Amino acid sequence: MLNRLVLAGSALAILAVGAVTFYWTIVRQPPELVVHTTVDRTLSESIVGWYGTRTGTMVLPQFDNESDARTLANLRPFESPGAQCDVVWSNDITRTIRLKDKGLLAPFLPSNAADIPATFKAKDGTWYGCAAEARVLLVNTELVSDEAHPQSIQDLVDPRWKGKIGIARPSSGTSATHAACLCASWGEERTRDFFRKLKANGVKLFSSNRQVALAVGNGEIAVGLTNSSDAIAELVAASPVVMIYPDRGSDQLGTLFIPTTVAVVRGARHQRSAEGLANFLLSADVAKALATSAEARIPLGARSKIKSVTETPQTVHAMAVDFETAAHFRDSIANFLATEFAENP
Repeated sequence: MLNRLVLAGSALAILAVGAVTFYWTIVRQPPELVVHTTVDRTLSESIVGWYGTRTGTMVLPQFDNESDARTLANLRPFESPGAQCDVVWSNDITRTIRLKDKGLLAPFLPSNAADIPATFKAKDGTWYGCAAEARVLLVNTELVSDEAHPQSIQDLVDPRWKGKIGIARPSSGTSATHAACLCASWGEERTRDFFRKLKANGVKLFSSNRQVALAVGNGEIAVGLTNSSDAIAELVAASPVVMIYPDRGSDQLGTLFIPTTVAVVRGARHQRSAEGLANFLLSADVAKALATSAEARIPLGARSKIKSVTETPQTVHAMAVDFETAAHFRDSIANFLATEFAENP
């Protein structure tokens, strides 16, 4: 039922969100819950709107650009001046962990906590993964023969790809998260060396992962490192591309799956209601809606039984990542990459 509403009920959900906004603005009474999110706007409005309709809870989504995320970075608990939300629903795991490290998240126990793999939830119960997307290689099949397809992100530094590869600017967004995860696995110096080699190999930089995928689809580049959701958009558009899950061999690094996380803000005005919304966002119904949406978000754990057009951490060798460690590398590696690629157009 939820999936049909997500696909067909966006307009109604947007009207409901608009009504809440109007009420907040005119009557000067805050909504019962505020959820801060970097999840696709249309999709998240539909899901949050359906929850509000079902429960009678007024919920106002607050949107942020994950490549910038200034609001999320400056989040304060409600007892502090400038407080902003009750629940955080974020595509950026490293920022979620930084909020936890600042003491801004409250532990809670969702009903399906046991179904979520340990890699994709906090040991102290402050955040949980509701879905994920993979970091994949997208290859233009008109420019690259089947036998020549790269199978590892490390293949991108091979001179045969010089000037033919592209990535989103690595100092922000999921590209920066990917770099931080490499630091957690390889160490920071090896990660820096990898990006230096990419630069020397003529890597082209794009403003977003979507632009990387588009560039592969139109033949501007032969291979791009991007998000699975953006790669799938090109497949749906019937572009001449193939999506490859890199380093999937048992003796390789593994494909990186970056979780979308749900967390409750410490000091939320209505803690019980906030936990109720968080529990809903972590439910199998929402996982199914995310998996069957245009975003094609990847279900995790027991929810991997949900039909998905993508591989999951259960069907392909996944990169073993300590996201807590990765979060601590985020600023350092992002600052290095911002400087390293400052003059690269």
